[in-house]
Amino acid sequence: MMPETISPTDAKTLIAQGALLVDVREADEHARSNIPGARLIPLSEIAGGTPDLGDAQTVVFHCRSGGRTMAASDHLTGRDGVKTYIMDGGLEAWRKAGLPVTVNKNQPIEVMRQVQIAAGGLVLAGVVGGATVHPAFYGLAGFVGAGLAFAGVTGFCGMARLLQQMPWNRRPQASAQAAQGA
Repeated sequence: MMPETISPTDAKTLIAQGALLVDVREADEHARSNIPGARLIPLSEIAGGTPDLGDAQTVVFHCRSGGRTMAASDHLTGRDGVKTYIMDGGLEAWRKAGLPVTVNKNQPIEVMRQVQIAAGGLVLAGVVGGATVHPAFYGLAGFVGAGLAFAGVTGFCGMARLLQQMPWNRRPQASAQAAQGA
């Protein structure tokens, strides 16, 4: 059975009554901002099978804006007898409702946002360079576009893998494990 969609205030009520709140975003997103007490179980882990929800009888899933949880709603079910919900609007709606969010600005911005910034900057540089310096610069924009198309078709993003290796994205292992358990 598909999870029911609920508002952030209804989710808060259920959590106060003992429901488990599950953040389905990736660890880097969760480390930057999260709902206090939310358990991190990324969609990349959930898609492989039924997630371990412990002895929870009620579970509320959320992501950043609600899109990922809605798209993956068929994976967001618990074992028999567990009532599952999707929080409408995700973390953004929770924040807009005036509910508490922990923000750690010492964490780098999410890797996919870094990809968007880098890809956009490279495409812009290619177009500007092509228009003002030499038409060969258009090749840079084409190369980045081809890489983005490849990432969309295959699910493999080379730029994201490269950015994950950058010093600002490397977290000590203990910190990464703490984000998983938060």
